[in-house]
Amino acid sequence: MATAVLTTLDPNSRSAARGMSDLTIRNLFIIPTIVFLIVFNIFPLIYSLGYSFTDFRASSPAAANFVGLQNYRELLNDPFIWSNFAITAKYVIVSVVGQVIVGFGVALLLNRDIPLKGLLTTLLLLPMMLSMAVVGLFWKLLYDPSFGIINYTLGLGSFEWLSNPDMALYAVAITDIWMWSPFVMLLSLAGLSAVPKHLYEAAAIDRAGSFYTFFRITLPLVAPILMIAIIFRTMEAFKTFDLAYILTSQPTTEVISIRLYKMAFQEWQTGRSCALAYIVLIMILAITNIYVKYLNKVKER
Repeated sequence: MATAVLTTLDPNSRSAARGMSDLTIRNLFIIPTIVFLIVFNIFPLIYSLGYSFTDFRASSPAAANFVGLQNYRELLNDPFIWSNFAITAKYVIVSVVGQVIVGFGVALLLNRDIPLKGLLTTLLLLPMMLSMAVVGLFWKLLYDPSFGIINYTLGLGSFEWLSNPDMALYAVAITDIWMWSPFVMLLSLAGLSAVPKHLYEAAAIDRAGSFYTFFRITLPLVAPILMIAIIFRTMEAFKTFDLAYILTSQPTTEVISIRLYKMAFQEWQTGRSCALAYIVLIMILAITNIYVKYLNKVKER
């Protein structure tokens, strides 16, 4: 019966009256989506890949000349590019680790019967719903050494967060942690709610301590979904541009996305910037592949 419903039109429907088959109706929904994805996703990827092998400059009317792998070789031998990658790696580690600690910790606190739990969870999710530009400008005011509430609350006087080369990157990471910890919290709550209650009851009967319960029951069972959160946040942190660009212009906060932006739209090295974009893409795919392999090992345990 279910098969008949899925493969046969209602004889009284308008589609049947127009003589349209099930295959035609399916294609009417699928083909526009496929065309949209090809035009706006796949075509730009192939187009930019072609430019990465040329010396093309968008600011120059001169024709693009094929240079082969020259752009890639120059970028990989450029110490400044590797410095940008080092800054990005430092930022990713600080940001993602902070998000996991804060997000998972808050999820553990919310994973119990507390008053107004739904309202509290909704309020905690608000930061990740805000625009990156709004968050950047908002935290720029909070970090202000003259009237920023952070220095006032911590009693730091006129401490420079964003102008200090040693602290600027951490200030951007703190902002990212505030914004995206709710994402980790949401996934962690889903994992914690799926842990069977009888395991905790059995542990309580055996008089297992909270430390043993956490590391032998809670963490192993939540680890797969926590790894998924880490994968998503690592990819996004590696591509961070908005927060770092809005908050500060220190050389110590020039992550690879900002270097890519400057190369493409300030220096107009279009071909070289396309090559750098593909180097970044390959690195993200490699890191993601490592995470996925580790995730599969965690699931097998």
